[in-house]
Amino acid sequence: MNKSPEVAAVDFNDENSNTSSNPTFDSVLAARLSRRGLLRGGVGTVGTALLGGFSVAACGGSDDAATAPEEKLLGFNAVAKSLADAVIVPAGYTASVLYALGDPLSAATGAYKNDGTDTGFEDRAGDHHDGMEWFGLSSDGKLSATATERGLLAVNHEATTDEKLSSFFMHANGGTSTLPRPASEIDKEVAAHGISVVEVKKTAGKWATVQSSPFNFRLTPLSEIEISGPARGSALMITKFSPTGTKTRGTLNNCGTGKTPWGTFLTGEENWFGYFTRSSTDDAARGNDKSVTALNRYGRAQGAASRHGWESGGSADKYARWINGKLGTSANGSDDYRNEMNGMGFIVEIDPLDKSKSAKKRTGLGRFAHESAAFGIPVVGQPLVVYMGDDARNEYMYKYVSTALWSAADANPADRMATGDKYLDNGKLYVAKYNADGSGQWIELTIANAAIANYAGYKFADQADVLVNARIAGDAVGATKMDRPEWGGVNPANGEIYQTLTNNSNRRVDPSGSSQVAPDAANPRVYTDMKGSTAQLGNPNGHLLRMKEGAAGGSATSFTWDIYLFGAESGADKGMVNISSLTADQDFSSPDGLVFSPSTGICWIQTDDGAYTDVTNCMMLAAIPGKVGDGAKKTLSYTKADGSKLDVATNVGQAPTASTLKRFLVGPVGCEITGLCETPDGKAMFVNIQHPGETTSQANIGDPAKYTSQWPTNAGYGAGKRPRSATIVITKNDGGRIGS
Repeated sequence: MNKSPEVAAVDFNDENSNTSSNPTFDSVLAARLSRRGLLRGGVGTVGTALLGGFSVAACGGSDDAATAPEEKLLGFNAVAKSLADAVIVPAGYTASVLYALGDPLSAATGAYKNDGTDTGFEDRAGDHHDGMEWFGLSSDGKLSATATERGLLAVNHEATTDEKLSSFFMHANGGTSTLPRPASEIDKEVAAHGISVVEVKKTAGKWATVQSSPFNFRLTPLSEIEISGPARGSALMITKFSPTGTKTRGTLNNCGTGKTPWGTFLTGEENWFGYFTRSSTDDAARGNDKSVTALNRYGRAQGAASRHGWESGGSADKYARWINGKLGTSANGSDDYRNEMNGMGFIVEIDPLDKSKSAKKRTGLGRFAHESAAFGIPVVGQPLVVYMGDDARNEYMYKYVSTALWSAADANPADRMATGDKYLDNGKLYVAKYNADGSGQWIELTIANAAIANYAGYKFADQADVLVNARIAGDAVGATKMDRPEWGGVNPANGEIYQTLTNNSNRRVDPSGSSQVAPDAANPRVYTDMKGSTAQLGNPNGHLLRMKEGAAGGSATSFTWDIYLFGAESGADKGMVNISSLTADQDFSSPDGLVFSPSTGICWIQTDDGAYTDVTNCMMLAAIPGKVGDGAKKTLSYTKADGSKLDVATNVGQAPTASTLKRFLVGPVGCEITGLCETPDGKAMFVNIQHPGETTSQANIGDPAKYTSQWPTNAGYGAGKRPRSATIVITKNDGGRIGS
């Protein structure tokens, strides 16, 4: 996922390519408030308590017949904020490391030495564990909706911990920080990206991976993947590798996930743009055609350096494909990789139980910096709906509505990938526009829309072009620029949609330059948050939005919305910053991951923060959600630089209470908490700890005492002292459900 606001220099995970003039609603002044030592007596809470109870029957999907509907949720004692290099969970719970960077996936692969000499990552766990889904296995190895002690974890491996080009923890001497880079280093780093599928099993009360499982496999940025849906065979997909535009190599920068109703894994390709480079003269080489507009809109201006320098490994095709420039003489790009980046940025579908099946890029769901793919509640006879966010500053919210109507028979199909063809290759893609009165519209992105067909900024050729360049289509129809939409989820109790908006350093009261935007009703805060002597501008703490579809359900083109929670320090001013009146047991910053438990209905919120990391490491909170409209209107009033007054009215949900929002987990130093799934009984939860020790300097690779984290070795897992991303499993000591 994206880096925190504190990361300086070149940050390939903090893209901001939206320079469109799309309107926002209601300008608001920045509240230049210090986070430290603010008055506690500002405007009070906006509402009363959230929904205090949540019946098991309303949660959906629970098969725990022994649990009474009146089960008390969030009965644990809140975890305090922490700067310790450890995973901390409530009393009565145990967190154990299960699957870490480099762990072998076959009996023939040796144990991970964790000293930078390991190779063979095509058969090891990749790095930066991110989104993750559970797929239960029956005793005969079939997909099971009820299995609780044996299953597959499909895990995203988003990136690697890098500085000065090199993924330095992966190399014995910290790696090469200048170009060209050795092919051996590049090959290791490439293989550490992608996804893994690993069997896990509970034996004698203890969870472990099954190293010799025939189900285990990896997909990397070099794996062949099929292009599926409307962009298959498009001129935009033609490359030297695939002159027919029907396939590509690899999946990259995999972040959030989704699980289809028919039992396949969806992975989102997020900040892939930074891995490519093109020369400082490439615009002219392309004749300054419309592809230049598209490349700029997707973060690859000419002359931009790549994140790792993978293009410098030699003349082999696997290195040349990272040069996204017009180098050949063909008219269609079949002799170079000028179109290579068009093959990245999709939701990819994978059958975790059948590695012989080709993974497919579902182009019908649009191309952008995908986070998760959250399905609406399937209803027989109605379309399936998928909600998605584009994780970059000032980008948009989307939904996909299938043409095919859901059939219960497809919940257990003979061919899962063919079922994906049915529901994910034909449908409509919409983008969201949020109005100041709490209403909103879903605008279809179609070449039939005159605003798209006649858009002055880019000439769309066909519907494939609209989907491949969905950001530009969103510009054309005036979609609302959001504060980095990351994970989304659907409340199983009522079908409402929740969306994390992590932060946005480019909100300003008086915008200057094309990258800055004024606040609006859906993104209403602009303030200064002090981290020591460093001023963090814009909306550094983020918030969570929620939406309710119109009367037509998932296929509706209108919705209502409000802001569920505002991230903030508990001591911040309640009128302008801590609007949700968070206490010390609840305060958080930069919400990122978000997953609803199918067992309990708890909304789990995970953070990827930098704004508040002088006080606490990243965390996970448990929330009992309410519903859209359970709060009240709130107006933020400020004074602009010229002295004029600006008001912005927004819609704020009920403030949480001690029984509806609690901190459940705090992670080790420098990490992000991300990815969550459970066994169907809710008694085992799997969570990912990404990039602990990320704040270590490459120059200190030879001195473990200077690593900012030594987790998970300091928790008794594995060799060496270099920090490793890892999956943990959390259980309750009394054998109960997590969160109760």
